[in-house]
Amino acid sequence: MAAVYPHLDEMQPWNARLQLLECISVTPETADVMTFIFKPEKPGWFRYIPGQFVTLELPVGPNGVKEPTMRTYTLSSSPSRPFTVAVTVKAQKDSIGTRWMFDNLKPGMKIRALGPLGDFSYVKHPGQKYLFISAGSGITPMMSMTRDLNDRAPSSDVVFINCSRTPADIIFRRELEDLARHMPKLTLGLIVENSPRHDAWVGLQGMIDRAKITMFASDFMERTVFCCGPEPFMTAVRGLLEGLDFDMKNYHQESFAPALPLIEELPSTAAEGEVLANVAFTMSGKEFPCQPGQTVLMTARANGVRIGAACESGLCGTCRVLLVSGEVDMNHNGGILDDEIEEGYILACCSRPKGDVAVEA
Repeated sequence: MAAVYPHLDEMQPWNARLQLLECISVTPETADVMTFIFKPEKPGWFRYIPGQFVTLELPVGPNGVKEPTMRTYTLSSSPSRPFTVAVTVKAQKDSIGTRWMFDNLKPGMKIRALGPLGDFSYVKHPGQKYLFISAGSGITPMMSMTRDLNDRAPSSDVVFINCSRTPADIIFRRELEDLARHMPKLTLGLIVENSPRHDAWVGLQGMIDRAKITMFASDFMERTVFCCGPEPFMTAVRGLLEGLDFDMKNYHQESFAPALPLIEELPSTAAEGEVLANVAFTMSGKEFPCQPGQTVLMTARANGVRIGAACESGLCGTCRVLLVSGEVDMNHNGGILDDEIEEGYILACCSRPKGDVAVEA
């Protein structure tokens, strides 16, 4: 039988609520970085904007316990090529979820995912010309945006600066060099902390600073800046720009640093003049008091009700639950879509009850 070839407009976009992701490829990028490519479980395509992220539900917990662990990863793929998505991940020494992916995730396996979500994109923050600054695996959203610009607007003015430990640690080096040859206004700046003797490295070495940025982008003060990397790296870049009176409304950074888990027991009585709200968890059949100012997630965690959570700062959308009744004050950071809010969903990590509430958990 001949293969069926549906056109894009004849298929439905992937829906995280209904479908799984199927791994179709695993590619090593460096010694400790791998790219995993996924397709929809059913024929379809992916609708997202470059720079967004997904949260993967991985079947492993601490000490090898097989329970869901949520991990958030930026998509390194481009929505201009919508039939697959890719995450490029680095395994740290203390990795749990990422290490499981390295050791176990193979083509043909299916996993659950949430998203895509996030506002870290030139689509959300457009500019006349861009400066992408990244370090380590923080290169992934920059790669997504650059791949997208190459397909949609190859004459875009982009300065792409990436910092790595050594030349061997530069992720996507060959592809970036190829893009720089084909995009007439793409300037590529690669910086390494040090170069072993056997590496014939002729580029810049050391830490990023004003002089190095100026070498690649003398007009960096006029550019829209996107920065992603380890927290100390982003702090340094942000501080450098602030010290130069850069217009910080044109500065954007991505961070998935999780909040520290809150495990303290909530009081069962309110202070004088305060009124405790009750949070009912409909699927668990339990109800508990919530201290004024505390979130739904805090109440759940303190009383043994499990709600999956990853970033705990309203970014990743992992803790999304249906608000069955009542009202909450939700202060999120882009981890939930407007249509999901209209349907009654909230993010437990950043939703504080205004009175008695019930959630589907």
